[in-house]
Amino acid sequence: MPASLGNAYGQRPFAKELLTVASRPIWRGAISFGMVSIPVGIYTAVSEKDLHFHRIHEKCGSRIKLQNFCPVCDRTVQSEELQRGYEVSKGAYVIVDDEDFETLPVPSKHTISVDRFVDQTEIAPVYYDTTYYLMPEEAGRKPYKLLLKALEEKGMSALAKIALRNKESLCLLMLNGDQILMETLFFPDEIRQPEDLKLGNIKVDDKELKMALSLIDMLSGPFEPEEYQDEYREALMQRIEAKLQGKQITEQPAAPEPRVIDLFDALKASLEQAKAAKPSKRKSG
Repeated sequence: MPASLGNAYGQRPFAKELLTVASRPIWRGAISFGMVSIPVGIYTAVSEKDLHFHRIHEKCGSRIKLQNFCPVCDRTVQSEELQRGYEVSKGAYVIVDDEDFETLPVPSKHTISVDRFVDQTEIAPVYYDTTYYLMPEEAGRKPYKLLLKALEEKGMSALAKIALRNKESLCLLMLNGDQILMETLFFPDEIRQPEDLKLGNIKVDDKELKMALSLIDMLSGPFEPEEYQDEYREALMQRIEAKLQGKQITEQPAAPEPRVIDLFDALKASLEQAKAAKPSKRKSG
């Protein structure tokens, strides 16, 4: 965000940042291919820079908060009270706890076992999901380098499986300079088939094709990622900065203190309300 916006509210200035690898891996285990085992850790490779907005009540300016509400107990419940349930029929669930996940007899929980080596270009882009850095533990530095050099010499990538974030995925180990990246892949049954998106029988004129090829030649060049930035996000931050300078700021009001009612007063008020609601009896003449 612009410096003035950051300084005004004690936040970090808005600037282009150098993304660094997190100090702690989100997964620890080993790569296994043949008889070779490489202790590794997986680190998040990307950090999205989307702007996040809170929902504000137009009437009073308060931030709206989402709560875990139980309709049976008629109260908000805390996260430690929650369980994971798989719905087997309407309103019927099988509860699955942490032990169930941990004791699953699946090798991919702690091992990235290479199934085969493939040509990366054979994998359609639609299969690609999330990118991670795959870095060796101290004892795995030499076999990691061995795998890296072997992939480089063969010009291939390693196809494997991994269980990550309570889900098993296909994954692809591929070169990135002097590193190995791990890209999780979707399974075939997770890919929607574009049955209704077929182009149909459309003819292309030779002259139009020639012009299109010439345009591609004119605009061809190497991929230089540093030449690009998120212009939409920057323009939106400039708009927010302009509103800040114009003092168009909604301050969240303080929540009202809970009303404390004296027990005697509450009982007295309840008694009077009950008397008023009770029908009066007529005296007989």
